[in-house]
Amino acid sequence: MPAPSRTESVVAAALRSVTEADARAAEKAEMLMEVAMGVQQKPKAAADLEAACALYAEAIALCPPEGALLAARIRARMGTALMATPAEGPELLTAARDALETALATLAAEGLETEVAEAEMNLGLALQNLAGMNRARIQDAVAAYQRALRAFDRERHPKEFAILQNNLATAFLSMPFADERARLREALAVQAFEEGLRAVSKIDHPVEFAMLQNNLGNALQYVSSSHRVENGFRALDAYDAALEARTRRDAPSEYANTIANKANCLANLPDDPARPEAGNPRNLDAATALYAEAREIFLALGETGKADAVAEALAEIETELTQSLRH
Repeated sequence: MPAPSRTESVVAAALRSVTEADARAAEKAEMLMEVAMGVQQKPKAAADLEAACALYAEAIALCPPEGALLAARIRARMGTALMATPAEGPELLTAARDALETALATLAAEGLETEVAEAEMNLGLALQNLAGMNRARIQDAVAAYQRALRAFDRERHPKEFAILQNNLATAFLSMPFADERARLREALAVQAFEEGLRAVSKIDHPVEFAMLQNNLGNALQYVSSSHRVENGFRALDAYDAALEARTRRDAPSEYANTIANKANCLANLPDDPARPEAGNPRNLDAATALYAEAREIFLALGETGKADAVAEALAEIETELTQSLRH
């Protein structure tokens, strides 16, 4: 029989100590919640998150009838663990949504304003992911994010405000419209990214700053606009800003994502915007170098799907360069 993992040992010890503790039921529930949060914080495998969910469930079961607020707080935590647990189907996301909605029924009446906003933000994320599986409406995710913004404003909660603006923007971009409403939503998405960037700085919030700049670059690169070239150069500026906070040493995967996005942008821009007919051999060369670096990083990290996608883009550029030399 294999030895129990460290997480299994922690969970077993936690359950033993709670069972043996001379404490009230609510205190035991809080003890289990604290252990679950510790397990969830730095998971090394999906089993860690599953163990955290099991501990949260045990804690909820221990809550006495008068502990509705505590149970709601634990349930909200469990929702985040369920969302973080890898799964192919919608079952865990659905369970996360249900846990968060149940928690909110009590938190809205008895909890702190920030607790409600955090639960709404996580509910929006669960709904957005479910919408990608056609199991929820993206409009409901947008509504949850907007409710969270009532408490998470720019001045008091810049980090949460920036994340919400990023989530709102990605939700707008995922809405399936192909008419003028699509252009409006694209404009709203760009506006939301820019609004989020007004709340954070490269120094104080480098992760959120880089995320927003990278995603703003993607939005500018792909929006339906008659100003395609102008938007492309704006996107390059956004990627360069993101790369001031995302370094290969400190955030290799995110860095590789951004340089791959920048490479794609360069490959579709003329070298001289005043003379687009002259082509873009310089930009194609720069894109080739960036794609090659991104592929090297993805392979080193074991992210083979991304490495393959970059390899395909490289092959397309090489074909384009070969054809341009023949002409």
